[in-house]
Amino acid sequence: MIFDQPLSFVPLYQERVWGGRAFEESLGRCLPSPSLFGEAWEMVDRPEAQSVVASGACESISLNVLWNKERERVFGRRAPAAGRFPLLAKILDARETLSVQVHPPESVESRLGGEPKTEMWYVMEAQPHACIYAGFRPGVGRREFEEALASGGLEELLHRISVKKGDAIFIPSGRCHAIGGGCLIAEIQQNSDTTYRVFDWNRLGTDGLPRQLHVRESLESIDFLDHEPKLIVASGSRLVEDPLFVVDCLEIPEACAVSLEDAGLVIVLEGKVRCGERVFPKGASFWVPAEAQLEIEGLGPGSRVLFTSFGRSL
Repeated sequence: MIFDQPLSFVPLYQERVWGGRAFEESLGRCLPSPSLFGEAWEMVDRPEAQSVVASGACESISLNVLWNKERERVFGRRAPAAGRFPLLAKILDARETLSVQVHPPESVESRLGGEPKTEMWYVMEAQPHACIYAGFRPGVGRREFEEALASGGLEELLHRISVKKGDAIFIPSGRCHAIGGGCLIAEIQQNSDTTYRVFDWNRLGTDGLPRQLHVRESLESIDFLDHEPKLIVASGSRLVEDPLFVVDCLEIPEACAVSLEDAGLVIVLEGKVRCGERVFPKGASFWVPAEAQLEIEGLGPGSRVLFTSFGRSL
């Protein structure tokens, strides 16, 4: 098998009570039903959710097979010795505000039976007055949090950050957070699906019943010393350099080609790009195999991509 072209995977769409139709309306995708979709899992290797190659010579081959059979050729020499692809890439359509939630840190995940999850968000689109919640306002601790949770006044304690297109933030395990309504977000995270909801704005689920909360688990997981975290300030193109993943935002000038230093995942944020023999529009995602040594070419003004590679200690 030859890996000389980019690999795109079939998105796995997830219905969510807070979701919308932005995958169709903003990104031009064909959705599987008239439902509200909150997540598109772009690249995932889990027992309950498995990406497969969408087209080309590798069509229908699973990400897990590529990971275990062709690791160095597709994922490069820095690919870790893990049984599954260690990252999970999503695009999120938050038509409404998500629940206030937390992902367990490694210090408690084994006791709670979950998986740690550190992630980063890049805002692809944002409606006027859009925001995210991350960490707490000054002076808030566990006692104040529990009192507010009991009285229903939790929002006043959360650190609210106004966001616009192009903003990004790092969300380590243990950080209390929520995505506000009106955001379309690219998310890069550990391969985990453990989320503890501590408050859901008294909202009902798609079945008409209150959604399950995980208050005990959340209280054990939340970092109550996490006050007023900031948006990411890029260092050149670099947004995140973490042991788990490295993320760059790359401007791709029109009629120019940008060489990639390593194998990695590309999400097109703006414009249209060519990689190998294929053209990818805004919102498309694809993996550039290590063996291919491909460049990305801008096909119009203002093309920009998010490029994710493995962290140094995975």
